[in-house]
Amino acid sequence: MPTPVFAWFTPGPMELMIIAGIALLLFGKRLPEVARSMGRGIVEFKKGVSGIEDEVDRATYSSSPSSAPRPAADNTAEPVTAPKFEPPASEPSEANRETH
Repeated sequence: MPTPVFAWFTPGPMELMIIAGIALLLFGKRLPEVARSMGRGIVEFKKGVSGIEDEVDRATYSSSPSSAPRPAADNTAEPVTAPKFEPPASEPSEANRETH
């Protein structure tokens, strides 16, 4: 079975330490500030997602059929009856007309 392509690029512990070292060299003194702003962004994203989930839950549970009152049955209506079947009146066909 072939190995998936994305499995080749999964960083191990040593690669993660190298990436962290490069990040430290690039950002230097600003690294805490960058991490803090990333954390704030993640918190805001989670708040937005939870707000959307709350709205969906409210809309789903508030429109349930059990919460709406059912209308009362109207028992005064006459019962519905089907019309009686009456066969059509037979008319002589074209072939029968010529022979008569």
